[in-house]
Parts: sequence; structure tokens; C-alpha cells
Amino acid sequence: MAIALTAKIEDFKKWLWRNPREEGFPVFWLRRTLRLCSAVFADMRYGDLNLRAMSLVYTTLLSLVPLLAISFSVLKGFGVHNQIEPALLNFLEPLGEKRIEITANIIGFVDNIQVGVLGTVGLLFLLFSVLSLLQKAEASFNNIWGVVQARSLAARFSDYLSVLLVGPLLIFISIGMTASMRGAGWIDRILGAKTVETVATHFSVLLPYLILTAAFAFIYAFIPNTRVRLIPALLAGAVSAALWKTLGVLFAKFIAGSANYTLIYSTFATLLFFMIWLYMAWMVVLIGASIAYYCQNPSNQAASGQNMILSIRMRETVAIAVCGMIADNFYHDKPVLNVEALARALKVPAKSVMRVLDALENNGILKRTNTRTPGFVPGRPFEETTLWDVLTAVRSDGEKPGVNMAFLERGSDVEVVRQAFDASGQAALGKITVKNFALPPVKGTAKRRKKTVRGKAAATRAKKKAAKKTEK
Repeated sequence: MAIALTAKIEDFKKWLWRNPREEGFPVFWLRRTLRLCSAVFADMRYGDLNLRAMSLVYTTLLSLVPLLAISFSVLKGFGVHNQIEPALLNFLEPLGEKRIEITANIIGFVDNIQVGVLGTVGLLFLLFSVLSLLQKAEASFNNIWGVVQARSLAARFSDYLSVLLVGPLLIFISIGMTASMRGAGWIDRILGAKTVETVATHFSVLLPYLILTAAFAFIYAFIPNTRVRLIPALLAGAVSAALWKTLGVLFAKFIAGSANYTLIYSTFATLLFFMIWLYMAWMVVLIGASIAYYCQNPSNQAASGQNMILSIRMRETVAIAVCGMIADNFYHDKPVLNVEALARALKVPAKSVMRVLDALENNGILKRTNTRTPGFVPGRPFEETTLWDVLTAVRSDGEKPGVNMAFLERGSDVEVVRQAFDASGQAALGKITVKNFALPPVKGTAKRRKKTVRGKAAATRAKKKAAKKTEK
């Protein structure tokens, strides 16, 4: 029985990951959906989404009060600071009656923060606590997207500050607009019709879901330090909003029947439930980021949940391919290639490509551009850089004092083999420059083209015409 089940599972995996060619539209999209679900589940099971969610829970506990304090200060200038408490109650709705206690404690902490008493050092620590949460969230998203380079300090400051200042204001403006529209007289007159009233009732039920979808889509498009397309962000936002609502209902039922936990943990039960809900909330956010990544990069779904460590042969192959692509773009004045573009072209995970690029950059073969999403250009003339230099840079990556080849005695058997290998490699590749590899020199005599079917037919007709002229 177990053997038959294992065989069926293997057959299903082969069907899932094989190249679809001869199937209909419904089967094609079913396979794509199952692939996406399998990739996200693999990231949850074998990846580090769980660890990053727990880390974000800890940072959230430290940064929640300072974050609300800054938002409170911004909103107080517009006279809408009283909306923080309803927003917190809405966020903690799955906690049931315990949400009132938690909200009251958080609001009490926020009210007790006095900027004038804190001083300069205290205010800087307050900002640092908030920025650390945003920075850790960006690091988690970048890890999912395979982005190695984080935002620069200047970009981080401006982007994070805009989120802290403008974000809360926009949220509460939208809440205020919704409330004012509900109380408008012309809407009340229109809603007198039963049909319109029914449509408005259904729309009012759907509106929170749409707002939540837009909020998640904004997070998935803004936080990663890479370009996220609109469709993957919206799709991930819709799935995350549905998961958020579903988990909220399930967690509320769990809280309703958790009298035993309250007896065991006593006063700590409220904090425990709050931390569990924070963990579930961050897991929903990270799962949505994973969905957006695999929707935009479906070729990486098969490598989900795996720590893709390239072999030495693969690193050498990737290094030569990367240098060839960068040289081709450089000499033809094409756009500069970044890590994500190279990874998509090679169908290799971005982390693995980045390790090769780091090795080439450390040896001066490549140079990183000073842009928001850094690209790579030649670090030295490719007319003088050989393919053997490229391979040597990758092969020597990671060598440091104490862990390099210096411990081998000169003349030993191992050293003789290594020198023979280096000599043969240099003889084969030491005269081929990267430029010649990427842009082969044009030969003086071009090869004769093979005649196509049309060419042969034209030649036959020409011979017949010539024969007729000769007969005449």
C-alpha cells in the first residue's frame, strides 16, 4: 500500500513538472496553479519563512509602540489621531474580547510617550526601533525575491520616512472618506431604491476585502528592492487578503474555546495570543510575497525551498556566461544587466548568480554600478581579460590566509597535479579574451549559404530559361 502510494506521488510530481505541450487551456492553468501552490508550500516547509516570521514578531513587539507614537504625532496635527484605537481594534478583531485589553494597554503606552521628555537620544532610539522593523521586513522580502543588494542609506531614509508620514494619513483619510460618503444626503436618497440598496450592501461587504487587497499589493510592490509587476502584486494581494480573513475567523473560534489556556497561562494568556496572531499575520504577509515572486518568475518554481549551491563546474559555466552577456551589452550600448536579469536569462537562482558576481567583482573583473538596483559592467578592459582569468577568479573565491593553497609544500604530488591542471587550462583559455568570446571577430570570407527549397527551385527555373534561349 505504501509503495503504491509513493509511486502515485512520484507520477504526480512528474506530471506536475513536465513541460506542458499537448494539453488544453483548463489543464494548463490547473498545472500552473498547482505548481505555484507546491512552490509556496516548499518555501514554508523547507525555506526560512518560518524563522523570518518569528524574527519579525519579536521586532514588532519592540517597535509597535514607537510606530504608533510616530503615527499618533503625525495624525494629531490633522485632528484624526482618535482613529488609531478603532484601527487597532479592527486589526486585533480575531482576539475577541482580549483585543480591548491589548488595545487599551498599547494606547496607554503611546499616551505616556512624551517627546519633550525623551530628549534627542530617546527620540533617535524611537526612530531606530521603527526603522529596524521596516529594514527587517525589507530584508525578508529581499530574501524571498533573491535580491542581495539592499536599499542605499539615502533611499532607505526617504522611502521609510514617506511610509511613516504619509501611510497612516492616507489610511485614515480613506476611512474618513468612507464614513462621510455613508452619511451623504444624496447617497441616502439614491439608496432608497431597493435594487441600489442591495448592490450597496454587497459592495459594503466587499469593500474591506478590496481595500485589504490594495494594501497588500502596495506592500509587495514597494518593499522589495526590485521591480515588481502590477499583476503579480495584485494577485498576491488578493490571496493574502483572503488568507487574512479566513485565518481571522478561525483564530477567533480558537480564542472562543481557549478557556483551558487562560487557566494555564493566567495573565500571560493575552500576551501569548497576541504573539500568536502577530506570527500568523506575518506568515500571511510573507506567503503573499512568495506568491508574487513565483508569479513573476515561474521558471524558479521548481527550485523552491532548496538551498541552490552550484557545483564548481556550474560556477565556472555561470561565470563565463555572465561575462559574455555583460560584454555583449556593454559593447553594443545595451542596458546594464543586474542580478535579477542575469538570473532570469540563465534560469539560475539569483543567490547563486550573486555569489559568482561577487567573486568576479572581488578580482576586479566586474564593477557594480552606483544605482538603486545595481547592475554590472566591466571592471577592467575585456580586451585584456581572458577566460582563464574569469575561471581563476571563481576557483579562488573564498581563499583566505590559513585556508588557501599555501599550506601545500612545493614539489609535492598534489602541487604537481594542480600545476599541470593550471597549465593545461591556461594553454587552452589563456589566449581567448572575454571580448573575443562575446563578439567573435568577423571572418574575411563568409561561408556559402546553403540553398533552400525556394533557392533550388529558382535555380532550376533559371537553367530552363537559359536552355530555351540556347535552343532558340
